Parts: sequence; structure tokens; C-alpha cells
Amino acid sequence: MPVSRTASRQHPVPNAADAVVRWAAFSCGLVPVILVCCGISFPAAISATLGLAAVTGTCRLLLLQSERGAARLRAAERAARYRGRQGGAAARAHGSGRRNERSTPRT
Repeated sequence: MPVSRTASRQHPVPNAADAVVRWAAFSCGLVPVILVCCGISFPAAISATLGLAAVTGTCRLLLLQSERGAARLRAAERAARYRGRQGGAAARAHGSGRRNERSTPRT
């Protein structure tokens, strides 16, 4: 049975930022286990995990903020290109467009 195109769209491909955050969350869960196995006390391992989780959360917020900023920049560039093709304010400033009867010279 062939796979439909809509089925592949239901699960979007994760971007690099999502992959980094996923690996960081996995590491936050693995760190206390490794530290306890190496002989560090359990409270010290938990405090190290909480520190890593705080850094991971901050990095995730910064990544999301930079992705939103990049998306806004791309949208602004697309809008500027569109305005450039349509004439926009620059074309009106150079004398194109409608004129009323008063502005035309009378002979």
C-alpha cells in the first residue's frame, strides 16, 4: 500500500535546535546516574542535574528567540522585495500615479 503525502506531513522533520535540546534533556537525565556510579553523593548529583537543566532551558529559550527573529527578518525581506516589484512609495515619490486637475499646467 503506497504512503500518502499527507501522512508524511503529519510528522514534520525536527530542526537542528530541537535536536540539540533533545540531546541536552537526555544528558540531564543521564548525568545523575553517571555521577552516582562514579561515587559522587546523590544530593551533589541532583544539584548538578538541576544546574544543567537550568542551562538547557535558557539555551532553549535563546534558540527559540533567535529562530523567531530570523523568521521575522525573512518575512521583512520578502515584503521588501514584493514592495520593490510593485513600485511602492518610491514610485509615487518620483512622480508616477494620479494627478488631479489643479496640479496640471494650464495653457
